[in-house]
Amino acid sequence: MRGASVPRNVPTDRARALRANDTRAEARLWEVLRNRRLGGWKWRRQVPVGAYIVDFLCLENRLVIELDGAQHADAVAYDERRTAFLQTQGFTILRFWNHAVFEGREGVCDAILEACGGESPNMPDLPNLPD
Repeated sequence: MRGASVPRNVPTDRARALRANDTRAEARLWEVLRNRRLGGWKWRRQVPVGAYIVDFLCLENRLVIELDGAQHADAVAYDERRTAFLQTQGFTILRFWNHAVFEGREGVCDAILEACGGESPNMPDLPNLPD
């Protein structure tokens, strides 16, 4: 069929755009999560799950991390619907305010590792990252 285009996957396209334009807090946490740097767990960022896009996802643990900025104070009902949907899909959701990543990234990482159950049994030897 001439002139017809392949339907675009809107959540995937949006996730791709979000990865290209991450927030400062997302970039700061991603420094620690990427390449299995935190406890050896595999993380993905800006991942579509149903109609939603989650900030960070560890499929091995069915764990989602959401970083919330000031806009989330006005989106409580939306966030509650989103959380409820993700929970029906078997995910646990950890939420952190952006400022927690800047002011206490070590505590955020400790909470994430605790939710993962500690270090991955397949954890590679990785160098420590500076704060």
